[in-house]
Amino acid sequence: MCAMRKAGFLSILFVVVLLAVAVIAGAQPTKIPRIGFLSGASAPAGSSVQAFQQGLRDLGYVEGKNILVEYRYVEGKLDRYPGLVAELVQLNVDVLVVTAGFRAAKQGTKTIPIVMVTTTDPVAAGLIDSLAHPGGNITGLTRLTRELSGKRLELLKEIVPTILRVGVLWDANVTTPGSAVKDYEAAAPALKLQLQSLEVRGPKPDLEGAFKAAAKGRASALVTILNPLLNLYQKQIADLAIKNRLPSMFESNYYVEAGGLMSYATDDAANFRRAAYYVDKILKGAKPADLPVEQPKKFEFVINLKTAKQIGLTIPPNVLVRADKVIK
Repeated sequence: MCAMRKAGFLSILFVVVLLAVAVIAGAQPTKIPRIGFLSGASAPAGSSVQAFQQGLRDLGYVEGKNILVEYRYVEGKLDRYPGLVAELVQLNVDVLVVTAGFRAAKQGTKTIPIVMVTTTDPVAAGLIDSLAHPGGNITGLTRLTRELSGKRLELLKEIVPTILRVGVLWDANVTTPGSAVKDYEAAAPALKLQLQSLEVRGPKPDLEGAFKAAAKGRASALVTILNPLLNLYQKQIADLAIKNRLPSMFESNYYVEAGGLMSYATDDAANFRRAAYYVDKILKGAKPADLPVEQPKKFEFVINLKTAKQIGLTIPPNVLVRADKVIK
């Protein structure tokens, strides 16, 4: 009888211990994942950041409740990348999302998963092994911005067949100076176009001076190369192009929304919403090395008819009908 009572007591004690362990485990706070978001833009959050935030919300994440995001802004100052990467690494973020400064991110950590949204070919840039099998700790999306340089000049020529000289506005302080300009230079001869290099430098680019140089050089159209510094001045660049009556082509639809004439590129907002998908997959256990880097499935041709009217330009109907989006 004593043995039976002892066995019963032990059974009850075992159940009590199990319940206590369960209560203690339940009382432990759930670790909230922390994301580092490194943007070439400036605070307050720009359109790319807002698109990323929307992507998180679409996947059920609520900032401050089940996810934390640490935002860092380069504000066009390219030398800040290594320091800001180090800062986010010190915070021990679970995933690092980068929109530029990829080499600094790769050098800054070999263990924290990195989700990139890049304008270049990441294989050619030496960031990953291949698109299908990135290897290492980097994955994400490539917008293939550089590969579209010739198409942008072609569209400019279709809209304004009389143009002979195109000004190319770019930041001379970029890591690989002039590489993007060379893409346009390679495509120009086939279209019988001459290019005029319009260099500016940060932190405060002389945009007025660049447009004066374009006028002096008799440029009859403008291309602006996508860059963290110039992205801070989207509206000013668009306004100066209108003031100088220059048809303008951009590498991002954000510039057209700011008043630029047209762009041929991927949908930037969709890219940054998609970056949230990669974050979600990694937080659920996927390894960056096994997540293929996505290429654009389509490119968008965006035209701002209001701007066309302001500079006295009529868009040919056969070109207008091909636009994916028209701003009126």
